[in-house]
Amino acid sequence: MAAPPYSTSLQVESIVFPPSAKPPGTTNTLFLAGAGVRGLEIEGNFVKFTGIGVYLEDKAIPSLAVKWKGKTADELTDSVEFYRDIVTGPFEKLTQVTMILPLTGKQYSEKVSEMCVGVWKAHGTYTDADAATIDKFLEVFKDENFPPGSSILFTTSPVGSLAISFSKDGSIPETANVVLENEKLGQAVIESVIGKHGVSPATKQSLAARLSDFMERFGGKGTHVELSKNGL
Repeated sequence: MAAPPYSTSLQVESIVFPPSAKPPGTTNTLFLAGAGVRGLEIEGNFVKFTGIGVYLEDKAIPSLAVKWKGKTADELTDSVEFYRDIVTGPFEKLTQVTMILPLTGKQYSEKVSEMCVGVWKAHGTYTDADAATIDKFLEVFKDENFPPGSSILFTTSPVGSLAISFSKDGSIPETANVVLENEKLGQAVIESVIGKHGVSPATKQSLAARLSDFMERFGGKGTHVELSKNGL
């Protein structure tokens, strides 16, 4: 299966995210749902650290269209529930984080872990099993360094696993470095990007604009089969 005929590549700074991508270790080809920059205000300047691309399995469009078709990009951008439906939806997701500035694995993983644990503790759902998974997550990254142009790839499966892969040249490797069986972590990683307090408003806006358009193009009696016939 290919990307939708109307899916296009997106450029974030010098990073080009292609219209489709095949996650490491899977047979699915996902389409580019949105991409944007992640940065921080530092001493009055907006410093760009990474470009983030979010790819979704084709069935995401009919799944999301049930509730969200007909909504404008602005309406979707303002809806926490819309992004939550992407995070929890029964379809595969690939989140590609490509470096604009260099970053160590320790810096990256500690920040992500801190956000995940904070959310779980606030909801009262943090368990010993989660703590063990976070330890494994930190271990995967501890000796890694990510120069500009290198990527971290997270593949979140509908059955709850999170595959983590590294690429030094921005390409997508054939196999994952590690797979962690923790549904909450898989969802938390993508939610850290596009959730209520997501680190990349630009990626959220891109997702809203593109998915609003994709759902409009998704016709009437729309089914997964009809999408496949159209090349999705």
